[in-house]
Amino acid sequence: MLLILIYCAFISLGLPDALLGSAWPVMQPELGVGYAYAGWIAMIISSGTVLSSILTTRLLGRFGIGRVAAVSVAMTAIALIGFGQAPSFAWLLLAAVPLGLGAGAIDAGLNAFVAEHYESRHMSWLHSFWGVGALSGPFLLSAILARGGHWRSGYFLVGSIQAALVAVLFLALPLWGKVRRRALAGDGPGPVAHRHLFFPLRVPGVKTALLVFFCYCGIEAAMGLWGASYLFKARGLDPATAARWVSGFYACLTAGRILTGFITYRVLNADLIRSGCSVILAGVLLMAFPLPLPFALAGFLMVGLGCAPIFPCMLHETPERFGAADSQAIMGFQMAVAYIGTTFLPPAFGLLASKTSHAALPVFLLACAALLFLGSESLRRR
Repeated sequence: MLLILIYCAFISLGLPDALLGSAWPVMQPELGVGYAYAGWIAMIISSGTVLSSILTTRLLGRFGIGRVAAVSVAMTAIALIGFGQAPSFAWLLLAAVPLGLGAGAIDAGLNAFVAEHYESRHMSWLHSFWGVGALSGPFLLSAILARGGHWRSGYFLVGSIQAALVAVLFLALPLWGKVRRRALAGDGPGPVAHRHLFFPLRVPGVKTALLVFFCYCGIEAAMGLWGASYLFKARGLDPATAARWVSGFYACLTAGRILTGFITYRVLNADLIRSGCSVILAGVLLMAFPLPLPFALAGFLMVGLGCAPIFPCMLHETPERFGAADSQAIMGFQMAVAYIGTTFLPPAFGLLASKTSHAALPVFLLACAALLFLGSESLRRR
């Protein structure tokens, strides 16, 4: 029952993640702002997640994971409905604040809980459920646009799904209470009160791990935010078709994580991370070379497949690398830096694209993928 609840929470985390990038080609003309302004919305969302991720240990220690999860999803539901009602770009910026704050604490808290209490396959399957949410957002939006609907209807629909998940999480609060009481009674480790908020930065190896999370989330977020725009502006696809290919990217990511869960029975996390980095590099090269459209689309999907094992395997390694006692605080920093990558790298590409074109996306991804590979190999040697 607890795993089902956690999986539902991760579906809710994924639902809004690719929605903005898929909707932006039709949102931007109506709002009357520059194309790169989507990066500012993404930056506010990610900044909120950074703040709440760093404070995860204190929030969970005071309120418990059940209340944090329920309130966080409620904040995202309110924010998504606000997106659907926004009369101007400024309202989108305002609604982005609770959307970001709602995501960070639940993300870091649930990741730390699963890494500490469950095997690696459960971490991969957990993030495959995030992928279910991430691919469902663009898919639902694409279906609405293809039938002549408005992008606001897509946000209302996703916000309503979030609201239903909120009801489930609030009804399940007694279950989380049982888990917390067992942890406090000694059946499992509870939140640890650390001496200093930023002590994880002093732990050997943590900074390299943070670099890996920064680069990885930059790649994934750039694909989610600018992938549809790349296919629309650089490859000539219509917005609805481009949104479907973004769903395809997340479908490959999700399917890869389901498969990764089974592969972890025989393959080490470090080997899966190396394989994922290699597939990302191959996919980006297919997008970068002046090849016919089917090759670029194949590369687009390969990047999603390569992303599949990296994030969950890196998270699951946290207690093993740094110790269970410190893993929750370090997990919060890993999630915070991951969202810093999400915050700054996509807007950085938006600025680059405004000076050049969206055809530069593969070059940008290639630079991030090279740093990702070097950082993960450094951790592997340690």
